[in-house]
Amino acid sequence: MQNLRTKFNLKTIITFGLFAILSYATLTLPFTYRQSSISLSVGSVSTQDIRAPQTFTFISQTLTESAQDQAEKAVLPVYLPADPSISRQQIESMKGVLNYISSVRTDEFASEEQRINDLQVIENVTITSEMARNILSFNQEKWQEIQNEALFVLEEVMRSTIREDQITQAKRSVLTLISYSFSEPETEIVNSLVTPMVVANSLYSNEKTTEAIQQARDEVEPITKTYISGETIVSTGQVITPIIWEALQELGLISPQSAALKYISAGLLVFAVVVMEYSYIMRHRRNLLQSDFKSLLTIMGLYLIFLFLARIFIPNRAVVPYIFPIAAFGLTVASLINYEVGIIFSIGLSTLTAYGQSNSVELTLFYIIGSIVAIFVLQRGRRITDFFYTGLILGLIGSTVVVSYRLISAYFDMEGILTLIGASFLNGMASISITLILQYAVAALLGKTTALQLMDLSRSDHPLLQLIMTNAPGSYQHSLQVANLAEQAARKIDADPLLTRVGALYHDAGKALNPAFFIENQASGNINTHDDIDPADSASIIIKHVDDGVKLAHEYHLPPQIEAFITEHHGKSVTKYQLSKARELHGKDGDVDPTQFEYPGPNPNSRETAILMMADKVEARARAELPKDDETLLQIVNSSIDNLLREGFLDNTSLTLKNIKTIKTSFFTTLKNTYHPRIKYPK
Repeated sequence: MQNLRTKFNLKTIITFGLFAILSYATLTLPFTYRQSSISLSVGSVSTQDIRAPQTFTFISQTLTESAQDQAEKAVLPVYLPADPSISRQQIESMKGVLNYISSVRTDEFASEEQRINDLQVIENVTITSEMARNILSFNQEKWQEIQNEALFVLEEVMRSTIREDQITQAKRSVLTLISYSFSEPETEIVNSLVTPMVVANSLYSNEKTTEAIQQARDEVEPITKTYISGETIVSTGQVITPIIWEALQELGLISPQSAALKYISAGLLVFAVVVMEYSYIMRHRRNLLQSDFKSLLTIMGLYLIFLFLARIFIPNRAVVPYIFPIAAFGLTVASLINYEVGIIFSIGLSTLTAYGQSNSVELTLFYIIGSIVAIFVLQRGRRITDFFYTGLILGLIGSTVVVSYRLISAYFDMEGILTLIGASFLNGMASISITLILQYAVAALLGKTTALQLMDLSRSDHPLLQLIMTNAPGSYQHSLQVANLAEQAARKIDADPLLTRVGALYHDAGKALNPAFFIENQASGNINTHDDIDPADSASIIIKHVDDGVKLAHEYHLPPQIEAFITEHHGKSVTKYQLSKARELHGKDGDVDPTQFEYPGPNPNSRETAILMMADKVEARARAELPKDDETLLQIVNSSIDNLLREGFLDNTSLTLKNIKTIKTSFFTTLKNTYHPRIKYPK
């Protein structure tokens, strides 16, 4: 026992310790912690006039850097001198092209078409078919003149300095350098051969340009700024510029906030918030640490996700904090797990989210009040209209908080107030929309069922309920009675009444596949179908309704939480009537295996399924014995539940003795109203 308690405490400490560390990291990591806008920061509006207490001069880094930037823009790109090797390389390339053309001209074995094709495949040189025929038709003397002219023109062009941005201009100059003694076709050939060979011979120097820029920046003298004593540095309502910020720093009116103080401050706040949440869980919701630990981890995971996103999007923004849907976290937790848990963790999340903001008090109350009111209004959220109505209420409450703070502000801005009111209503609709999505996602993760799903399952036109109603009307009526009984008891001990009611409606679904073997479906006066059957076979048929119910649950896609009511409502109990009958047939020394008469179970693992087991037993006995007075009815209720307690069927639930007492009282009250004596009317 001591080891178990030690392990439990260790698990609790580790869980909340990691939770605190991750919350602290979310507040302090560089990409989530940003200094919020305060009254004295660059880009904010000054709330007072600040004048120079004395004449002072300081070197303005802002003005100096601005002058250096202007000097840098004035620096032209630096190019290297013309490189002769590039010109020589292009001359050699030209000679190679001319030699190739000469060899094609003298090729006696190729046809004219082949030689034209050979001329047109020269790389980077465009030769048309007409130009190719002209080249082939020139005599050797004319061709030599064209070659000499091409080399001469290329050399003349490449003698000048050509940069990358001057290549087009250099190519255009080729035509002007060709001798007028050549005909137009000959000039076209020379131009086509020379133009592709013209390239830049003066290259851009990144190193030289960088040196020139640095030299230009270095030559800028530091620029000073002077304020005369009494001169206004910044006026009320004026935006603080970088130059004004420098002046305020020079005067010592602004001192940088210590990074160590930020970390200490965040750590203290996280410690206080986590201790609050830890104390509540340990004091009032220990089941989240014992039987429902997965739900606690899910709450913490959602908490950290919301906090992380909030710390990214909210700081240094005016309207976004009022749109961010913090309430969606509390609404999701409250509707699926417990409304108190949703409220406590919403208070912590709201406090950490607003931490460090200039209007942190207003934001904290905006989040907390809105979340709590929305949780109370939505409750389990049984209808879509409930969600829409909650969104409007959330927007209205948020608007009220915003306006209340803005009315006493020194800067009354009607346009700003209207903007934040609109943001508040947008927050309400966004919170509700996200809650609907998260409800289904988290419910699937935890194996829970949302209120909307439960409401849909409780409709009498559900296909499986219709099957039960049609095939096993007696079982259906029994289920209705048990549902009413269990629902009232669940409400009294703060269990989930809706889940309990829906689970009760389906707990005997398996009887619909073999209804005649269950007494509530047999017509009065008919022979009991179990009378002529071996007790073991009879028990097997009765027990089989649990497996049949599970099959129907799968077929009709019932959620796991509802399926638990089918498997757990008898637990590991036995069919006592059949077992007793078997022992009568075989005698005391007969070979009777009790396991043949035992339900597959398991025993109830939740308060809701435990309530159903008790309600099922009590209602069945009350219907069979038809108590005539309150004392008899009370004895039926007490003995039925006491037997279940004594046999250990309720050991796996979190029900307390106080809960059991409350359930007994609820059962008695409900059954008393059901089996009250009626007036005998005269004939």
